[in-house]
Amino acid sequence: MPQNPTSPQNALGDISLLYVSVLLRAVEAEGGDSQALKQQFRLNDPALASPEARISIPRFMRLGHAAITATGNPALGLRMGALTRPVDAGLAGLAAETASSVGQALTTIIRYSLLTSQNSRGESTLDKGKRQARFYSIQPYNPYNYFVVDSILAAWTQMIRHITGRYDVLEAVRIEYPSIGQEEIFESWFRCPVEFGAPENSIQLKDSVWHHTPTQAHAAIHTKLTNWCEEELTELRQGWRVADRVQRLMTPLLRGEAPTLETLATKLGTTPWTLQRQLGAEGTGFRQLLDETRKKLAEDYLQETNASLAEIAWLLGFANPPAFHKAYQRWHGISPGERRKLKSFEK
Repeated sequence: MPQNPTSPQNALGDISLLYVSVLLRAVEAEGGDSQALKQQFRLNDPALASPEARISIPRFMRLGHAAITATGNPALGLRMGALTRPVDAGLAGLAAETASSVGQALTTIIRYSLLTSQNSRGESTLDKGKRQARFYSIQPYNPYNYFVVDSILAAWTQMIRHITGRYDVLEAVRIEYPSIGQEEIFESWFRCPVEFGAPENSIQLKDSVWHHTPTQAHAAIHTKLTNWCEEELTELRQGWRVADRVQRLMTPLLRGEAPTLETLATKLGTTPWTLQRQLGAEGTGFRQLLDETRKKLAEDYLQETNASLAEIAWLLGFANPPAFHKAYQRWHGISPGERRKLKSFEK
């Protein structure tokens, strides 16, 4: 049974343990001790075998960092991508494998990505005109999240290679974080130019590859599998309030500034007045929802990440750190710096 992504245990999001299994396989392939990591992060085999089991995004990032430390391979995300199979994306991966074209396969993977992961930072998108699959920004970047970008872009690339039987499938790769001295390794793996410090995280397919028919293409099976995906997606979204939808759209926009009611109304295809009325009918309002969202995210950023207070202020959409400090003091009666010290003491 899919879990409701609007109410994750961690406000920053969660991800299927299917992806953790890929990470552990990569550790083993690099000669690392995957059993030690499983014990350290309290992962058991029944949970790893369950398509419904999830892990919080911060915990997944800490696991990835520990895996990189254990293997000594800063490009472990590429190894993860190389070892990713369509089934590791769950039902959506199997549906993608039977698509009529590579473009349709990527459309399927991205449309149903919510079935296996949800992140407060945004959702992946597809630009069909440019033949680009884009992974959302997760800045500010640090050694804990580089591998996430690497593994997603590499997994998409590996899926394309798997369903086409071709290796040279991309025109370009763009990575938002700055170079960490791995350019030759990345260009060798992706077999195309890789731009670091780019304005986005994306892969761009060759035109011939975009239209290529996958080796396992089967229209009837694809329809059956995508219908199943659609049912699960509908089940996930069933019962979402207007406030839930606003919160999902609001959170990725909290980057140095707060989104406006007008912006959210436009994204929902309605008017600001109508949106405010709908929220009022649910017992909340735009400002209240913004405040509650920031409050919830602030706790998880402070407790679960090593982001600086200035970075957290930016991630919550405050104009400057003092504004964040003032809001946190209002919420909890202490400063965020004091809260972080308490967290360290509790550990």
